[in-house]
Amino acid sequence: MRVALLVTHIRAEEKLILAAFNNRDISPDIILDRELNFNISQGPQQLAPSGIAWREYDLIFERCVSTSRGMYALAILNSWGLRSFNTYETAAICGDKLRTSIALTLHGVPQPHTRVAFTPESAMQAIEIVEYPAVLKPVTGSWGRLLARVHNRDSAEAILEHRQTLGDYNHHIYYVQEYVDKPGRDIRAFVVGDRTIAAIYRASNHWITNTARGGLATNCPVTESLNEICLRAAEAVGGGILAIDLLEDAAGNFVVNEINHTMEFRNSSKPTGVDIAQEVIDFVIGEVGVVA
Repeated sequence: MRVALLVTHIRAEEKLILAAFNNRDISPDIILDRELNFNISQGPQQLAPSGIAWREYDLIFERCVSTSRGMYALAILNSWGLRSFNTYETAAICGDKLRTSIALTLHGVPQPHTRVAFTPESAMQAIEIVEYPAVLKPVTGSWGRLLARVHNRDSAEAILEHRQTLGDYNHHIYYVQEYVDKPGRDIRAFVVGDRTIAAIYRASNHWITNTARGGLATNCPVTESLNEICLRAAEAVGGGILAIDLLEDAAGNFVVNEINHTMEFRNSSKPTGVDIAQEVIDFVIGEVGVVA
């Protein structure tokens, strides 16, 4: 089995993934996204930066830090018929919060009240319909960057003015959600194929609980209800290898907040006791084997 691991650089997760492949006697070719140079019209017979024709690869495993590089590389490679995890379609949905919200709605998956507007004036209307406090998010981005919780009209006007003046076009898409008063934590669950293999609570005194921002990870039991909503959310965006971020409302019900297609998990295997990297790699080997 020939595998290309497409990366920006080797992080802790990629080291774990390489080790998991090696445990199954597979040594992926590491391809750096900054070295990519596709001839769109030539097709998969052209050489990859590894010196091997793209068509020789049984699997492209995409782990780029840059969402745009990874997504467009997958668009090209999938158009040539190459198998990848995840697919371009899944990456394109998960990499855009608006498209994720649309997909969840179409599949009836619970999520926070979400509105989208295109001008500061209509965005203010959206915020006041959602009611304070409300959360403003960029439609693209990760690690909790540029999230804002607004408590009143003055703070909302200031943030909208800054985004309209300083932001690029993505920041002029005003994605507004209700603030879910979670119990000092949220949940990240890991879906691999048709299983929720593990989940963590991410606790913090700050309202943004990402582990990248200092949130503390502890084990979250994968109950029947948690597994059910996670699998529905994964199906909504096309399935594969995904991290589902969920919130618990005041009644203890789950709502899906975001879905990540190049998930980080280095802080999650220890508290859950699950070798997430090996679970992922064994799944993709099995999937590619079935196709072959």
